[in-house]
Amino acid sequence: MRRLVLLPVALCALAVHAQAASPAPMQRPEVAAAAKAESAQLIAWRRDFHEHPELSNREQRTAAKVAEHLRSLGLKPRTGIAHHGVVAIIEGGKPGPKLALRADMDALPVTEQTGLPFASKVTDTFNGQTTGVMHACGHDGHTSILLGIADALVAMRKDLPGSVMLVFQPAEEGVPPGENGGAPMMLEEGVFKDFKPDAIFGLHVFSTLQAGQIGVRQGPLMAASDRFTIRVHGRQTHGSRPWGGIDPVVAAADIVGTAQTIVSRRTDLAKLPAVVTFGTIHGGIRFNIIPDDVELSGTIRTFDAGMREKIFADLENVAQHVAAAHGATVEAKVPDAKGNPVTVNDPALTARMRPSLEAVAGKDNVIEPPLQMGAEDYAYFAKEVPSMYFFVGSTARGTDPATAPSNHSPQFAMDESALDLGFRAMLQVTLDFLQGAGGG
Repeated sequence: MRRLVLLPVALCALAVHAQAASPAPMQRPEVAAAAKAESAQLIAWRRDFHEHPELSNREQRTAAKVAEHLRSLGLKPRTGIAHHGVVAIIEGGKPGPKLALRADMDALPVTEQTGLPFASKVTDTFNGQTTGVMHACGHDGHTSILLGIADALVAMRKDLPGSVMLVFQPAEEGVPPGENGGAPMMLEEGVFKDFKPDAIFGLHVFSTLQAGQIGVRQGPLMAASDRFTIRVHGRQTHGSRPWGGIDPVVAAADIVGTAQTIVSRRTDLAKLPAVVTFGTIHGGIRFNIIPDDVELSGTIRTFDAGMREKIFADLENVAQHVAAAHGATVEAKVPDAKGNPVTVNDPALTARMRPSLEAVAGKDNVIEPPLQMGAEDYAYFAKEVPSMYFFVGSTARGTDPATAPSNHSPQFAMDESALDLGFRAMLQVTLDFLQGAGGG
C-alpha cells in the first residue's frame, strides 16, 4: 500500500522537475538568418516610405511600391481594396492553417521636426488647410517589416505549412470627413470572403517602450474610439456690445469646462478608464466681432459598451443644456461617425504565442502593458477572427520612454532597431503558429 501511495507523488515530483527544467523558448535559426538577410533592406524601405509619406486614403505611391515588390516575388497581389489596400496570399507547400498578417501604410497631417536626413518635406491639404505630412506613428516601419516577412516566407514557401495573407491596410489613422476607408471598408469589400484566416497578427512600434522590449496582453488592449462634433449657434454682434447678440464663444467654453465632469464625476472609473477630449475649437474671424457659430470636436475613449453609450448621452445633455443657459442652441453629433471598437487580443491565442515573442526578445523583455487609451481600426479584423496584437519598443536605449517624443509627435523618431525586433517577432509567431508550436 505504501508503495502504491508514494508512486503518484514521486511521478508528480518528477513531472514538476521536468517542467522546471524544460528549456526556455528559442529563436528559430531561420528567423535569425532571415533577419540578417533583410536588415539593410528594412532600413532602406523604411527611410524611403518615411521621406514620401501619404495621408489616409491617399496612399497611392506606397501601395504601388508594395504591389511592385510583391509581384517581384512571384505573388499576385490584389490592389485597390478600400481605395489603396494591397493583399497577397503566400501558399505554403504543405497543408496547414490560414493566417493573416496586417500592416498599416498611412501617415499623419504633422509637420516633421526630427531633423533626420530623410525627414519628410511633403505637404498636403487636410480639412481644408495646408499641412506637413509625416510618418509620425511608425507605419513606415510596419509596412517595411511586412514586406520583409513576404521575402522570408516566399523563400521558405516549399516547406511552409498552410498559407499566409499579407494585408497592407490604408487609412488606419482615420478617413477624411465624408469618406469611407480603412479596415471596415476592407472587410465590407470582402477581404476575408475567399480566405477566412484562423488567426491574425499585427504589431505597432511604440514610443513608451524601450527598444528591445515587446508589450502584449490578453483580452482588451486598446480602447474604443469615437469622434464627436458640437456646433454652437449664437448671434453675431460687435465685441464692444456683447449684450447685442448671443456669444457662442463663451457658451462653447462653458461646454468644454462642464464636459470635464462627465468622466470625473459621472463615470465609474473604478470599473474601467474613459476619456473625453476636445481637440478642436473653430469660431470667429476677427478679434472684435462675436461670431454666429463656434464648432467643437473631439474624441471619446472607452472599454465598456454601457459606459460608451452613457458618455454619448451625457455629452449631448451637457451641450444642449449649457448652451441653453447662455441663450444659444447646439447641433450635437455624438458620435458623428462610425468609431472603432475595443481592440481585444484572444486570450488563448495570446497565451499560446507569448513564448514565441519571448524567444526573440528574451522573457524579461516581454511585458504586459496597461490598458491603452489609444485606438486601432485593426479592432475590426480582431472581431472577425482570433487576434494577437503587440507593441514593439521604439525609444532608443539611454532615452527615458516617459519623456521621449510620443507617437503622433512631430519629433517622433523611431529607433531603427525596432525594425529588426519587429521583423523577428512577427516571423517567429508566424512560423510557430503555422507549425502548431507555441506555449499553452
